[in-house]
Amino acid sequence: MHYTVTIDVLNDNALDLLRNLENLGLIRLHESTLQMKDTSGIRFLKGKMTKQPVEEIEREFRRLRGK
Repeated sequence: MHYTVTIDVLNDNALDLLRNLENLGLIRLHESTLQMKDTSGIRFLKGKMTKQPVEEIEREFRRLRGK
């Protein structure tokens, strides 16, 4: 069996565990996908914003700028 799973590593210890699993031949890590994300400042926003058409966003910017 072969599965591809995407995960968010929340702790460096978890990444060490994943590397240990790779060393045991149980999983394969793709180094090209290992990236650090700084989401600490925006994590609380997840799911709070809705998609808006670009025109609506531009209209709101103009209104806020008083133009």
